[in-house]
Amino acid sequence: MRIYLNGNRTILHAKRTVQTALFLLIALLLLLACSACKKQMDYFPYVSELRSDIFLAEEDGFSLRIYTVTKENPYQPDGIPHEQNTRVEVYLTAPEGDETCNLSFAFDGREFGGEMSYDNVKSEYFFSCSLDVFGESVLPCHIEYGDKSLQLEAKSVRTDTTLSAQSILQKLQAEESELFASLTDKYGFAGEIYIRLIYEDSPYYYVGVIDRNGSVNAFLINAQTGKILAKHTT
Repeated sequence: MRIYLNGNRTILHAKRTVQTALFLLIALLLLLACSACKKQMDYFPYVSELRSDIFLAEEDGFSLRIYTVTKENPYQPDGIPHEQNTRVEVYLTAPEGDETCNLSFAFDGREFGGEMSYDNVKSEYFFSCSLDVFGESVLPCHIEYGDKSLQLEAKSVRTDTTLSAQSILQKLQAEESELFASLTDKYGFAGEIYIRLIYEDSPYYYVGVIDRNGSVNAFLINAQTGKILAKHTT
């Protein structure tokens, strides 16, 4: 009789051990799953302005800048992403600003361009159209300025070592995890993000994280390494 009871106790103890192990395993898996969910949070859908490329050209006193941008329209820095479209924005500075200026360029078998408007405050000509030229290395442009005609080869500032905007955002989120966590809950991200490629001798990224109150956490980031070079809060 004693042997029989001991056998039952041994079996019950074994069952409890297995149940405890299973419970701990399930708890561990749930914790890992929750951790994975947090790590996999994708903040890129909250980017409401993206300048993904810059094309530059200079010749005979003319300076041409072309931006590939995706941004909301109308433009509202309110911490809430709105509907966006992708555009080409062209800026041209000329020796003088009192001539009619027309731009034309070919892309994907089509011709784009038109008369450029003049901004008296910035002293530059401007043209834009709905178009995505990201991935191009060169955009040949024809400029008709008064009685002058010239060809400008606008070249992308991006190189093989330039990180993508997605990679930059991932690196920033890892480095500034407390900032992103403070704006994130079960409903998502309570803010919007600006990412702009800029160029001063080499490419950099400006990233602005805007909350619902309009406060901006701004970062200047090395485009090759993802290292934060400067940050400022307004």
